Amino acid sequence: MPNIKTISDLRKNFSEISRLYKDTNEPVYITKNGTIDMVIMSIETYEKQQGQLELYAKLTDAETEIAAGAKGVDFFKFAKKMRTKLTKK
Repeated sequence: MPNIKTISDLRKNFSEISRLYKDTNEPVYITKNGTIDMVIMSIETYEKQQGQLELYAKLTDAETEIAAGAKGVDFFKFAKKMRTKLTKK
């Protein structure tokens, strides 16, 4: 069930709403005149979502490149090369 509060609640009870989205790690939807106007979330939730969007964009780019005929590298060879680099440091 989404957390929905009014803009008046936000003005009057900011600390309570802040605690709500931090404790639940869920966004709080703020309504104005009965319509959802904004969403408030913790910075951790926001950064996680932004990271996921960036990952999805990179995966989409990779799939597009593969469909266009780009030649990839073998995962196991790449992983071995990376492990070797990391263990040398």
